[in-house]
Amino acid sequence: MPFREIRYDVADGVCTVTLNRPDRLNAVTASMIGELREACDLVDADDAVRAVIVTGAGRAFCAGADLAAGAGTFDVAARLTGQGTL
Repeated sequence: MPFREIRYDVADGVCTVTLNRPDRLNAVTASMIGELREACDLVDADDAVRAVIVTGAGRAFCAGADLAAGAGTFDVAARLTGQGTL
């Protein structure tokens, strides 16, 4: 599956996962967390991967949670149903 908010690359036994929202300082969204989970599953299934590097595109690793949804960012029930931001 192609990722929208992360990049996933494997070379020479090293997987590099890059948070890829540099315009938002790589602030984390619910969909990014889903993509990170999927990337972990891919790494787990690939016996050739011996190390994982997690980095961020642009000038920041990660600014934390994307608060664009305001208080909805912290709505656990909405996150569990896929309606929340984080």
